[in-house]
Amino acid sequence: MVRLLRPLLRGTTYTRLLHLWVPVAAFSVWMFIEPELPWVPALVVIPVGLIPAVRVGEGVQARLLLTPGEREPGISVEPATTWRDRLRTVLWLEVRLVLGAVAAFATVWLPILAYTAAAGVVEPVPEDIPVLHGAQPHWAYALAAPLPLVVLYAVVVGLGELAAAVARRLLGPSAAERLAALEERTEQLLERNRIARELHDSIGHALTVAVVQAGAARAAGSPEFTDRALEAIEETGRAALEDLERVLGVLRESGQPASSRPTLVDADRLLESARASGAKVDAEVTGPVDTLPGPVSREGYRILQEALTNVLRHAGAVPARVRVRVTDGALSLEVRNPLADGRAGPGRGSGLRGIRERAALLGGRAHTGPDDGDWQVRVELPLG
Repeated sequence: MVRLLRPLLRGTTYTRLLHLWVPVAAFSVWMFIEPELPWVPALVVIPVGLIPAVRVGEGVQARLLLTPGEREPGISVEPATTWRDRLRTVLWLEVRLVLGAVAAFATVWLPILAYTAAAGVVEPVPEDIPVLHGAQPHWAYALAAPLPLVVLYAVVVGLGELAAAVARRLLGPSAAERLAALEERTEQLLERNRIARELHDSIGHALTVAVVQAGAARAAGSPEFTDRALEAIEETGRAALEDLERVLGVLRESGQPASSRPTLVDADRLLESARASGAKVDAEVTGPVDTLPGPVSREGYRILQEALTNVLRHAGAVPARVRVRVTDGALSLEVRNPLADGRAGPGRGSGLRGIRERAALLGGRAHTGPDDGDWQVRVELPLG
């Protein structure tokens, strides 16, 4: 019983009823002017619904009154851009008028019928009351008195649910709007993934270098080596802070230019950082790196950064070979290092996944895994 009465305790039930009453107000004014032509308002809403901005107003009303508090109500608040949207708006206005008329009639006459039935136990029913007009007093009217209230409950709750369902159908986003929303959502997800990769690569590299340097300094027990380690940690930390500021700038200002991010021209600092951490890096760069397209150069820098970070994190101070080659049509990047104790290196993780994602976004290929006793990261990025 409590569950059955729960809709009467929800504010949505009454905001939906208010939404149905609104058009009845204009209809009532017309009935005072010309009661013999009740169909005129239904005719007037046809040209009104064809106005593109009307769909915006109807969508806002429907969201506020029919679906209050819902995060995804499925109701558009954009102006009509096609004739199909305009015709849907016209149909919605007609349906709203009909539902409003039914709601107004029910909320006025059903309570009157309930009161009249209760009063009919002791006095005759007035002639102007429908259904029971002119009936003589009888005790059975006491049993019939609750029935109009039950019908009223069903009408109020049912019409509200029906109006919300029809609004989602007729005022819902068009195919073009759904496509635009999907594209916007996709752009947001891509941006979030890009920021996640940026933070993982830059901060992860800095923390890895700091951990390796601190451990090596403690094991060495040499003041001179400790000074060099602290200097390397300071330089790497400063570079990581700069990268963090760039990423936070993207979050704060969507117009932040991507060109402010490091490129392969700045790869020397990555190589020096790895060498300072104990890795013996044999690097060879072939071709005009400074002429690479911006996106390719930036993603190449991050791929190299993540590959060197993996060397330090999983293999330690081991020899690493870095080859960067720029040709007319592609950038080729390879990082190899011996597998520690012959064990397979990291085959999974967000870092390697990020390398593959970066390569795929630019239409390139990435291979990560064991190769002839080494761990290899090999990436090819097209320049077109």
